Amino acid sequence: MGVKERQEREREAVARAILDAARDLFVAEGYQNVSIRKIADRIEYSPAAIYSYFPSKDDIFFALAEEGFHLLFESHSPDEGPGAEPQEPIDRVRAAFWHFYQFSRKHPEYFALMFVDRSVPRITNLRERFSFISSMKERLTGLIAAAVDAGQLPGDSDPHTVFRILSTATMGAAVVRLCNRFSPDEDPDALARDTIEAALAGLRAGIPFSFQSKACGDSPARS
Repeated sequence: MGVKERQEREREAVARAILDAARDLFVAEGYQNVSIRKIADRIEYSPAAIYSYFPSKDDIFFALAEEGFHLLFESHSPDEGPGAEPQEPIDRVRAAFWHFYQFSRKHPEYFALMFVDRSVPRITNLRERFSFISSMKERLTGLIAAAVDAGQLPGDSDPHTVFRILSTATMGAAVVRLCNRFSPDEDPDALARDTIEAALAGLRAGIPFSFQSKACGDSPARS
């Protein structure tokens, strides 16, 4: 291994240590309560060393958010096998939101940081860096539109509004599980499945909408 390659690996290792320490501290103490010095103390580096990797605490969050969204948008979760994707549009919609809930189970730290902490910076001004989020939202609303076209959702259903309703229902179930608001004999995964099914049942029954989503509105994350 050459000197340059070794230096690059060492730099990547330090950056990884910074991100891991920051993620754990942000989740445990809240983003606004964590300073660069506190992150530096956790990994036994100086604040100046941290700044040589990330210009600001916000930049550390943006790096973590980018990682988290890429984890969320993986095409299949680890426990899904080849060919597991359902064929019917409505079943693909169901599977997509179940995958979102599973993300909250498998990566609770990222979920808490991305969707629960209200003090994190917004990603609105970094649309180019996070453009893949809009692309994935378009794919999801495309799945919903396909379900409408197939007659599996009412013909006047707005895909963006349906997306908001299903993401809010799923996120609610995920937050309740994350906060451990259950009795010992209650199954949070069963509640999540029932919540998604109840939302889908209402949508398929043609409930009137009082909420209307803007096609170019925010993503279902801190944006």
